[in-house]
Amino acid sequence: MLRLNLSSLSLSDLHQCVQLEEIDFPWEAELKPETVPLTALEQQQIQQVLLHIVQEKVHLFNEATIWARAIYPLMMLAEQGQVRAWAEVAVAASYGHFYLEGVVDGVLGQSVWGRLETPYLVMVEATRGVAGHNPVFQLYGQLLAAAQMNWGSGYGNGADPQTVFGCYTIADTWTFVRARVTGLESERPRLQVMASREYGEKTEAVAIVQILKAIVGYCLTQPLSHPPARFM
Repeated sequence: MLRLNLSSLSLSDLHQCVQLEEIDFPWEAELKPETVPLTALEQQQIQQVLLHIVQEKVHLFNEATIWARAIYPLMMLAEQGQVRAWAEVAVAASYGHFYLEGVVDGVLGQSVWGRLETPYLVMVEATRGVAGHNPVFQLYGQLLAAAQMNWGSGYGNGADPQTVFGCYTIADTWTFVRARVTGLESERPRLQVMASREYGEKTEAVAIVQILKAIVGYCLTQPLSHPPARFM
């Protein structure tokens, strides 16, 4: 079985393992994020985040500083119920003839007693400089891993295909991705991906939070084939 690490995943690796289809389609319009309401407190929290970056040359910060000041605070605003924002999450998933493993920079997903159960949104923070590489292929691997995890947990009634969301950030610029993974038990599954335009946090923080909340809201409407037990 081919073992692939998310941090070093390449386009040639993906072509070996999956049927990749990149579609030019404005999928985020289907979620209607512009209609997602924000409370007065959430708007105040967004402004607090912006106070820490709006006058800064964010592209000169290192990745850890950008994550702490700009990225993770907005992710937390999309939390609701048992959905939590996570950082540095180890994931692993097995397909027919390949195995994916690695660490995801950020996740929004269902949590149970301090453990991640169902990843709704997986995120890559791009490494810049000499050691930098294209974050898209790493994100595609994370989307495949998340789809397999969710399918196994019964998300969407254990349906094939599985829909999962992703995002990659470069400094304080966000790009969202919607993925559809088909043939989860096949030797060569199909990965269809659609990407949004770029969103700059300094001027579009509200829109970013609305998209994050819209994704969570959409995912929470999907049924589970074996929902968690409830005490009576």
